[in-house]
Amino acid sequence: MSRTSVTAYAPATVANFGPGFDILGLALDSPGDTVRAEFVATPGVSLLEISGDGGALPTDPARNTACVAAAEVLRAAEGLGRVVIGQGIGLRLYKGLPLASGLGSSSASAVAAAVAANALLGGPLQRVELLPACVEAEAIVSGRHADNVAPALLGGIVLVTGITPADVFRLPAPEGLHLAVVSPAVEVPTAQARAVLPGSVSLATMVHQTAQVSLLIHALYAGDIPLLARAVGGDQVIEPARAHLMPLLREAQAAASESGALTTIISGAGPTLCALCASAEAARAVAARLEDLYATAGIRALTQATRVSQAGARVLTTD
Repeated sequence: MSRTSVTAYAPATVANFGPGFDILGLALDSPGDTVRAEFVATPGVSLLEISGDGGALPTDPARNTACVAAAEVLRAAEGLGRVVIGQGIGLRLYKGLPLASGLGSSSASAVAAAVAANALLGGPLQRVELLPACVEAEAIVSGRHADNVAPALLGGIVLVTGITPADVFRLPAPEGLHLAVVSPAVEVPTAQARAVLPGSVSLATMVHQTAQVSLLIHALYAGDIPLLARAVGGDQVIEPARAHLMPLLREAQAAASESGALTTIISGAGPTLCALCASAEAARAVAARLEDLYATAGIRALTQATRVSQAGARVLTTD
């Protein structure tokens, strides 16, 4: 094999996307995680280095999502007869995403590792064929669902109806859609965020929620950003149940609206919030206002204006 190492990047994601709990997600242009995969003498997948996590992530390859994803890719490549049995891959994980933030941090690590490992091995799997490996990795953190890993892997806005490649559908993203993202320095583990959700909802609520998802998809195909914002902000199940876990949620939503946001929602399990805007100027203004809001409250927060990433994960370098 001519290559000795590959570095890949996978972006942050906004999962759930309003009323689309566990079925809708989108990839952001930035931030994201980077993984360098290289050949090593030890068979299997090993973790050579982690940076940017403050020592919080597990170093055991069986419990680290990057390693699990790369191991699944290696196993699939071996099954196809594309690599020598016993091949070894070492990973260096560079975290660009905060942990337990609602930005798909564990998924970005898994996706970047899967893409890097696949490229290192000569590309035996097509991009969409990497999805099962990423789902298996995500399962060790938050269960088998693909609303983070699918958009991180494939880019764009994605409808997820299951966990196989045949269950994933790319949806159009309006050209003029801009986003402002704020991540308060407060961890909200996915398990905690799921634990507060209701076990059942009324028939009327179910009808409303279904209507909002349908309207959201229609708005995407129509390229209607105000209508999209109306649908995205129409969640009556998930956000009300999780609102108390998000610091300054209502204050942030009000401040964002005053600064030009069309709607502001919880990203994934939170505490990250994502504001939908119709211009780059509005997204920058909203990001600045939210940064000031949290700073005044004495809460550290990362903010930025960004867009939907159409590319998703990508190889950065090959050596």
